[in-house]
Amino acid sequence: MARTSTHSPAKAPSVALFGWMEYIGLPELGLDHVKAKLDTGARTSAIHAENIKLFERDGIEWVRFQTLPDWDNPNVGFRTVEAPVVHSREIKNTSGIPEERLVVRTKARFGKRSWMIDVSLADRNNMTFPMIIGRTALKNHAVAVHTRKTFLVSERPPYSTGKENQ
Repeated sequence: MARTSTHSPAKAPSVALFGWMEYIGLPELGLDHVKAKLDTGARTSAIHAENIKLFERDGIEWVRFQTLPDWDNPNVGFRTVEAPVVHSREIKNTSGIPEERLVVRTKARFGKRSWMIDVSLADRNNMTFPMIIGRTALKNHAVAVHTRKTFLVSERPPYSTGKENQ
């Protein structure tokens, strides 16, 4: 005798497909077009930061730093950013060596979707991208990352060479 269920299956959430490279917005930091690699192999997210200075504002620890949101954009120079510090913690760099890093929390915009993420401040001068988005920033948001496609929720800027897909 076949069993019949009186319950309907739970509806799976709609999954957004992101490219492995996207331009994202960080509106609370005044950065609206940051070139980022979405890397589910990385746990944490990081943004390029230079000249990092801690200061206090209304009894809260803040950080001021400079960042270059897109290595490829000839029209954009360094931007000075200020944000409250969420915490400082040890994070392994790409070589697996732990580093003490400051972490800020900010809204990230991926195409039409946005949510809060934690971002560590790191010197990424030797990296291909000024920002990396790790899996912690993507979890719980019904996101899949296409490993061979780029710019699925953002537009390739006119100055982009397209060399990343070669």
